[in-house]
Amino acid sequence: MALCRSCSAPLLANINRCQYCNVRNDVDLQGKHKYSVTAQESTRICPHCDTPLQTIKLQGQQIEHCKTCFGLFFDPGEIETLLDNTVKNVTDINLTLIKNINRDRYQGHPGVKYVKCPCCRVLMNRINFGHRSGVILDRCSKHGIWVDSGEITHLMEWKKAGGDLLNTQNQEQIKQKPRTSRSSTSYHKENNTLTTSMAEPDLIKDISSLIFRIFS
Repeated sequence: MALCRSCSAPLLANINRCQYCNVRNDVDLQGKHKYSVTAQESTRICPHCDTPLQTIKLQGQQIEHCKTCFGLFFDPGEIETLLDNTVKNVTDINLTLIKNINRDRYQGHPGVKYVKCPCCRVLMNRINFGHRSGVILDRCSKHGIWVDSGEITHLMEWKKAGGDLLNTQNQEQIKQKPRTSRSSTSYHKENNTLTTSMAEPDLIKDISSLIFRIFS
């Protein structure tokens, strides 16, 4: 659990303002990951604060960081690289821990809010990272992913508990699942009969009507 940088009180999950001394904390970076500021202001704009983001170097990557709301903006592929570099050698899936992590960090229904891409200023799409992580991120298909304060920590905990392995396992099961047989329809010109196998009623009706018009 993260601690307040001012009074050292424990911070609740996904909460960056201390409930005791009211100081705001960067729960993703502060005291957890070494980073350096390479540019105090960039050309990219925070989608929440509408102010220029600063550029920081984190795990060898140049990413954007908001000094006010502590959100992070990753170029395409950078967030996956960060998670791979910080959470390694995960071999087991702990379903109980994954459920506890998601339950502890779930904030109810804060309401759906679409925000603008820091680069192109076009509204971004909302995605569930890893399909089942429970972390809803904002993604611009061209420029990258916006992550609110606390969500990187959530993703790291989720991956360390085997969430990424669980997602991969589910995707493999979907690929291996046999497809259901499709209906087949054939017309026998010799006796004007229609043969169907597992066909949908509407499809049979449409084909029958078409054949009637052709051969009537």
